[in-house]
Amino acid sequence: MQQKFDLTEVHAANLKMLKEIDRICRKYRIRYFLDAGTLLGAIRHKGFIPWDDDVDIAMPRRDYERFLRIAKDELPEGIDLLRPEDFRGGTAFYDFTARLIYQNSRRYPDNEEMRFYEGKLNHLWIDIFTMDRIPDNPVLDRLSRLSQKIVYGLAMGHRRELDYSKYSAADRIRVKILAGIGKRIPMKMIFGLQRRAASFWNFRKKTRHLYFTNYAPDWMYCTAESSWFRESVDVPFEDTVLSVAAGYEPMLRQLYGDYRKLPPEEKRVPEHSDFTFWE
Repeated sequence: MQQKFDLTEVHAANLKMLKEIDRICRKYRIRYFLDAGTLLGAIRHKGFIPWDDDVDIAMPRRDYERFLRIAKDELPEGIDLLRPEDFRGGTAFYDFTARLIYQNSRRYPDNEEMRFYEGKLNHLWIDIFTMDRIPDNPVLDRLSRLSQKIVYGLAMGHRRELDYSKYSAADRIRVKILAGIGKRIPMKMIFGLQRRAASFWNFRKKTRHLYFTNYAPDWMYCTAESSWFRESVDVPFEDTVLSVAAGYEPMLRQLYGDYRKLPPEEKRVPEHSDFTFWE
């Protein structure tokens, strides 16, 4: 029997998944870091932001790829790994983000979009973002980010449909051109292009900066200092401890400014859909 629950149940399910990530990563010495609002919650609230229903973590490239290889065999029943290549035998595209999904949940009503993606997106999930090096040279930096945006545009040719309403007139033309070209390129090849472009600078020389190469293009500007992630520290999170970058303070200031200050009450609302759970 299905029931609707409040955010307490969302947080409980997310915490189960976070504990599994932490267990696997400690067992295999894989580095991970709480990211974005989840990091903010850990530092400001010692757990989830009370009104947030989203969870993000980040991993350096090598750790990310090890986690994807290992997690399928380690995760318990009811929690699964969803890779970007897992839609329609690798021929469809949603985005380049891997996720942990909580199977006993529903995120959206059943519809054509969910059926196209084989129901795999219709769950509570944790986003797993990838950290790669980016050149310190400003021109090469811009070219690296541009290459990611171009590859993303090509991949959009393999989505079920494209919503152009959020784009400016100029961007709409660019997206249509890239998606039209991408539709003629096998998605498997585009996945390979994305990985090669994202990891291009990892093995060439040390750089001062990292960026998150499977973020959506709107967030591709986000940059972090490599030094922030040289070490990790454990911090209290609900009834456990989880891993954050030792340099979390400058990271949070960059993202949120005065991160200790609470937003106005009218902004303390969940950003995503209602969820349905069953056990």
